[in-house]
Amino acid sequence: MVEKKDTFLTVPPFECAWREDLKFREAGRGCVAFEAYACNDVTLVFRQNVGSQGYHYKRDSSPHYTVILGSHRNRRLRIEVNGKNVVDVAGIGLCCSSSFQSYWISIYDGLISVGNGNYPLQGVVFQWRDPNPNCGVQYIGLSSWDKHVKYRNVNVLSLTPHVPQWKHVSFGVSQVEDGEGEEIIMMDYEKWGLKNFLESWELSDMLFIVGSEERPVPAHKAILAASGNFSFCSPSSFVVKLPMVSYGVLHALLQYIYTGWTQIPQHQLGSLRALSLQFEVMSLVKQCEENMERLKQDDKLSDPSKIVELTYPCIQLHSSTLASLPISIERLRQFKLTGQYSDVNIYIESYGLVARAHKVVLSLWSVPFAKIEETTNIFSISSFFQMFTNGMSESMTSEITLKDVPAEAFMAMLDFLYDGELNDKIIDSGALLLQLLLLADQFGVTFLHQECCKMLLDCLSEDSVCPLLQVISSIPSCRPIRETLERRISMNFDYYISSSTDFVSLDEATFINIIKHPDLTVTSEEKVLNAILMFGMRTKELLGWEMVDELLVNSEPEILFGERLQSVYDLLPFVRFPLLPYSLLEKLQKSNITSHIPVLQDLVIEAINFIQCGQARLENEEKVRFQHRHSSYRELQYICDGDNHGVLYFAGTSYGEHPWVNPLLAEVRKTITITASSPRSRYTDPKVLVSRTYQGTCYAGPRLENGHICSWWTVDLGQDHQLMCNYYTLRQDGSKAFPRSWNFQGSLDGKNWTNLKVHENDGTVCKPGQFASWSITGPNALLPFRYFRVVLTRPTVDATNPWNFSICYLELYGYFH
Repeated sequence: MVEKKDTFLTVPPFECAWREDLKFREAGRGCVAFEAYACNDVTLVFRQNVGSQGYHYKRDSSPHYTVILGSHRNRRLRIEVNGKNVVDVAGIGLCCSSSFQSYWISIYDGLISVGNGNYPLQGVVFQWRDPNPNCGVQYIGLSSWDKHVKYRNVNVLSLTPHVPQWKHVSFGVSQVEDGEGEEIIMMDYEKWGLKNFLESWELSDMLFIVGSEERPVPAHKAILAASGNFSFCSPSSFVVKLPMVSYGVLHALLQYIYTGWTQIPQHQLGSLRALSLQFEVMSLVKQCEENMERLKQDDKLSDPSKIVELTYPCIQLHSSTLASLPISIERLRQFKLTGQYSDVNIYIESYGLVARAHKVVLSLWSVPFAKIEETTNIFSISSFFQMFTNGMSESMTSEITLKDVPAEAFMAMLDFLYDGELNDKIIDSGALLLQLLLLADQFGVTFLHQECCKMLLDCLSEDSVCPLLQVISSIPSCRPIRETLERRISMNFDYYISSSTDFVSLDEATFINIIKHPDLTVTSEEKVLNAILMFGMRTKELLGWEMVDELLVNSEPEILFGERLQSVYDLLPFVRFPLLPYSLLEKLQKSNITSHIPVLQDLVIEAINFIQCGQARLENEEKVRFQHRHSSYRELQYICDGDNHGVLYFAGTSYGEHPWVNPLLAEVRKTITITASSPRSRYTDPKVLVSRTYQGTCYAGPRLENGHICSWWTVDLGQDHQLMCNYYTLRQDGSKAFPRSWNFQGSLDGKNWTNLKVHENDGTVCKPGQFASWSITGPNALLPFRYFRVVLTRPTVDATNPWNFSICYLELYGYFH
């Protein structure tokens, strides 16, 4: 049975621990963070319902996911779906038998992410997306295989929108469909890499002649020269004779270089060391010497026929990248600069020579099953790399000329192919990064494509979302990033349709995806109607339906909307008209726009009848447009200073469930958190700010941040809540330390702050105990945030304690979710 000892659970083999609290808040979406103490086979099961204590996932017929860390003697990471193995990859060192290790596993609509460390959603080790996701899994079982496993500090977390967006993007599939039946080829790094060129005649430019039998073994000069000193001094030297070396020893050396791993009988360790020393592959020399010394010290381990495994100590997640192998990246870069050992010259038309490269290095990034697609005078990505290895006559070609390729971005891509890294110049230039993304897609360099997607998402600004989506929406391999951007726009719909008209340049399919998105979050259905009309007109000005109504006095829909008229007809049913105020529906019913657009007229009449008749008809209740959006906002409107209509007061009622109590003193559930720049004390008391009682002395003291003095009060609404803030109120305490310069800010993560209101020499507060309120205007008022803070940027008028931010009340208003 499962034993509970003090602060951890011990799970015996073939059993499982289930607790009611180990449950995702939202089915199919959540993250579990935990610590485990085990030699191997740390196993977690995700089911729709709680299993029994004697349950074992191998015998479970109900839908479930199983994630096994340290399978096969701590060498593999495995994922099973309904008992069927779908992932089995190298996962060396995930478990440890000498101490507790920290891990996390997240599931998000079938995307399973695994990581280690103390910080959930950081340190990603592996990601896999289920093509047929089980969105009902909710309960988490802690299981084991053939040995006891101890678990402790198990916490279930919700996945919130402020998590870096690229972490919700999965790229680790071999092929997917883009939703329209089109197959997208993706790189499978477990099946492709330098190991495929081990002793391969493809692209080989040198030979080893081994042993007395003179066995020929092909290899690649650039790879060997970057891993040691292989005694070929000029391009004309292509044969190395090793009459005294056995094939098995040479094979072990080459296998170590090309894969980062090899094995050899104990009695051949000395020979392998000698050969490694001859060619100066020093990491393998060290590996051999360590094993020989260990065998020398312990006679019990000595067995000449026993196989010894030797592994390069820098194995990375993507084992195909050269940086994870015993190969000097610096030497490879030098070879590219000097052209040493190169076998292909690459030109760009109208630019000239861009690189003297090495076919074997370029071919490492090829998709091996890609079809040859070559158009006149233009090499596609697959043909460009694939032609080196397909036996065609082009394999002997030493020159390639490309057309319509940006030289700077192409050279950056070549740099990446040699070292697996993006330089700072690329990262800092959004335009160059986007060019590189398009090149990576065009040339099929999937790993580079992934890195560009991640960086674009991580450095994404609100103003660049629509332009980026416009560029990548038609690229099938960018589907994950496209879906992420569509969801971002949907969840911040008010901002993106009110801050600019960039959204009208999106293609119709993309805009339809946004309007139909289940996470569409909007403060009013009227804004959805306005956005559809603006999109249909391709307008460059922000306008509402009333303006369209006036334009239709002297025009016709066919002229106003042109080729997008049918799109307008198709999109209008996604507006939830029954949620509009009855008075607005009556205005729409009498408008020109309704008389000109029959679809709109029918929808408005249907909504009016629904409101008049109530929800008596079951068939109406089942229609989506009659239902409130699950992600809609509640408007909490400022009425007057100190009123009961703000967010913090609302939180004190448990969001309308019971009479008000100070939300920082709630015993059952603390709904919000308030912190100050200085430690808690008698006069730095966060609960005062929401107490509704005047406090004569209450301040946040100064602290040093990034070399600057500042004082602040911060409000955390909690991981399940956000606010689009359009008003806030402060109250001065009993002192005369009146603030003059401060900022009111919002944040999604509590680290990166956006200014919502900047106060410079603001003399509004001029009396002790005075209330003061300000409206928040502009595009940022339409962005939702979890964290809010007021922060002093200059000293107050008090000369004695100029950096004390002295307020005893804070309230926020706006659209709350």
